[in-house]
Parts: sequence; C-alpha cells; structure tokens
Amino acid sequence: MDWDDFPGWGAKISEWAAEYHRTLRDRPVRAQTKPGDIAAQLPVSPPEGPEGMHAILDDFERIVMPGMTHWQHPRFFAYFPANAAPPSMLAEMLVSTLAAQCMLWQTSPAATEMETRMLDWLRQAIGLPERFAGVIQDSASSATLAAVLTMRERALGWQGNVEGLSGMPRLRVYASAEVHSSVDRAIWVAGIGQENLIRVPVAGPLRGMDAAALEAAIVADIAAGHRPAGVVACTGGTGTGACDDLQAVISVAKRHGLYVHVDAAWAGAAMICPEFRTLWTGVEGADSVVFNPHKWLGAQFDCSAHFVAEPESLVRTLAIQPEYLKTHGHDGLINYSEWSVPLGRRFRALKLWFLLRSYGLEGLRTRLRNHVAWSRALAGRLRADPVFEIVTEPVLSLFTFRLAGRDDAAQLAFVNRVNDDGRIYLTQTKVDGRMVVRFQVGQFDATEEDVLFAGDVIRELGAA
Repeated sequence: MDWDDFPGWGAKISEWAAEYHRTLRDRPVRAQTKPGDIAAQLPVSPPEGPEGMHAILDDFERIVMPGMTHWQHPRFFAYFPANAAPPSMLAEMLVSTLAAQCMLWQTSPAATEMETRMLDWLRQAIGLPERFAGVIQDSASSATLAAVLTMRERALGWQGNVEGLSGMPRLRVYASAEVHSSVDRAIWVAGIGQENLIRVPVAGPLRGMDAAALEAAIVADIAAGHRPAGVVACTGGTGTGACDDLQAVISVAKRHGLYVHVDAAWAGAAMICPEFRTLWTGVEGADSVVFNPHKWLGAQFDCSAHFVAEPESLVRTLAIQPEYLKTHGHDGLINYSEWSVPLGRRFRALKLWFLLRSYGLEGLRTRLRNHVAWSRALAGRLRADPVFEIVTEPVLSLFTFRLAGRDDAAQLAFVNRVNDDGRIYLTQTKVDGRMVVRFQVGQFDATEEDVLFAGDVIRELGAA
C-alpha cells in the first residue's frame, strides 16, 4: 500500500467502524469461540510476498471478529468499561498518523504542553487542590508501580536505586484485601516482596480499611524493626467498589510519616460530579492519586491520570538523564518520561482534548449520573425478587448479588449460563469468601433500556 491508496482504505475502515458501533446490540457480547479456534485459521509461517488489502480485511472479518469480546457493547456489564467515545477515536487516528515519540518536550512540544494543561483540566474537574500536578500513564498499574517505587525510595532515604535493597531494612506497605491485584504486582516489581504487603482488615458497609487496625500494624512493624514505607488506599475497589475512609487512613499514615497513594482507577471519574466526592473525603491529604479516563469518561484505552502532590519525589525516583536525553538552552521544561517507568510515550493528551471539548463536563456528568441511577434501580428490582439477594449495596454504578440460598458452584454456573447466552456479559468476585455476581453500568453508549434488558435476562436465567 502507498499513500495514494491509503485514503480509500481509511474511508472504508471508518465506515466499517461506524456500522460496527451501530449494530453492536445484534452481536453476542462475549466471544463464542473455543480455545484454539482462531489460531487454527492462521498460517504457521509468514507470507513471502505481499497480499492485497481486500484479502486482509476479508480475513479480518472471517477470522478475527468471531474471536472478539465486544468491550464497546452497550450490554457489557462485566469488569469495568474500557470506553472509546467517537471523538477520542478520531484523536487516536491523528495520533497514529503523526506517530510521534513524545518522551521529551523537544521531541514534541505540543504533546508535553497539552498533557500539562489536560491534566490540570482533569484536576479541576475532580476537585483536587492546585498543589497536585498530573502525568498520563498507560494504566493505573503503572501509576501504582511509580507510587510504590517513590514510597520505597523515600523510606530508604533515596538510596534504594543507588545501593539496591540487599542489606536495607525490611520495608512494609499497607493495603486492604479490596485493592486491585496491580498493587501486589507493584510490590513484586519494586523488590519489596509479597510478605511485606500487609493486609489491613476492612470494616463498615463500604468495606474500607480499618484505621485502628492500620495503626496497630504500623506500630507492631516498627517494634519488630521493620520500616513502614507507605499505604495504598482505594476508592471504588474492583470487586465491590470498596472505599477506604481516606481522612482516617491518611491521618494515621501521616502520623508515621508514610506516603499515601490512592487508587481510584474506576471511581475517580465519578468525582467530576460533586455529589459523589463524599466517597473520597480527605483525598487532598494524599501524596498521589490515580484514575483512568479510559474506564468511565470515554477516553480510548490507554489513558491513566496520575496526580502527585510533590512531583519532585516522583522525578527523583524515576529520572535518568544521559546526555542524549538532555534539552540544552531551555530551563524548567517538563520531560514526562522522567515521571513514568517507560521512556517512550504516546501523545495521549490529544484524545482528552477532543473528548472534553466534544462533550463538556456537564455532558459527561449526565452520563455518569444516569449510570448510577440505572444501576441502583436494577439493584432494587433484584432485591424485590426472592430468587436473588443483594450482597453489597451499590457503590456508584457497581453492586453484587447472589442466587438466594444457593452454593458457590451455583453462582459460578449462573454467571457462565448468562455469558454463554451472549445477550449480556457479567463477571464474578468473592465477598467474605463467598462467590457473588458483579454488575456495573459504565459503557459509554449504554441506555436505560439496556440496563432494563439486563435485568430481564438476569431474572429469566436466574429463575431457570
């Protein structure tokens, strides 16, 4: 293909994309293929000569599409959404066309300066104080790793990167069992070790970290000669939407000089609505906060907003400046590659610019408020049906339920029956050791009718 052919094929793919989204409700949400079905249709060796785009796109439809789970489906109620609103997709087309490597200010000044401004727009939108500065990471996992590395270095007097961890005091990091598994992985990668991730018990209807138990764990570790390094708190945990009492947790942490990172990967988007901010009261005292605009705000994956109260600590942890990465003749520039683990960076801020301008904050608030209202209404319907029991009450648009009086095997069989049916998509989790079914509303184009339809499918298959 050459650039003369490119516009025609680009137009065909754009038309295909629009039709795909218009007809998504006609497709099963989850892929209906069996393991190995797709691989069996792919040649074992690469082609020696060129093939035409007609043939490639025909094979895309024939081979690839049957094996896709449709994350943009309006009846996708599993996990959390990974949205891709139309303006965000158009921005990504431009980003792919430019194909810039935005690691330094000088390698694409517009990308750096727009990232600074877009993160400040988001900071204002979710109500964080002006002292927070932001950077776009690929995912909340990367932001959490950066936070854990920073708390490690701060606790070791900035000597971990220099001397290694051998011979250093045993570091401790504290979190509840409700935090995402990316916290465990960050602990591994940072060299702290799984045994030093201390699980603090939860309490209350929001399943938040028990601040008194956190205090006791820190005091016990200090007495044992360990060195507490930080706390990873959560707002809107993946399983049930658990929310720590940030005011209480941060108060304990600060009393002992610990770094606090708040993982609000899903729920942070809801903070554009002031009435939901009670879920993270006290967040202004955190050292860092992350949320994913690619989950609930409509920004195409990947786009994770990582806010830090003291950027100097993050940069001190991650920055490396060989001569070939220096920008001479300009002082005070931000090079965002020094704020993240990867050196390479995509121009992710452009899709935020397109998205926020296309919908405005009020347009996005309306979507989120609808999702919350529709989810709560469905929880009420299921509560009134004796076939079901509500296990955890709605936190924003997420709640969990069970088939009443049935064992864990029955719950898992029900989830599989729903997903094999194909009309909607759900996932499971465990609450206090019991298997439950998760339901969350968050797909960008979901309507009230889609949520009502989900309720009908759940009740139909539950009664069976």
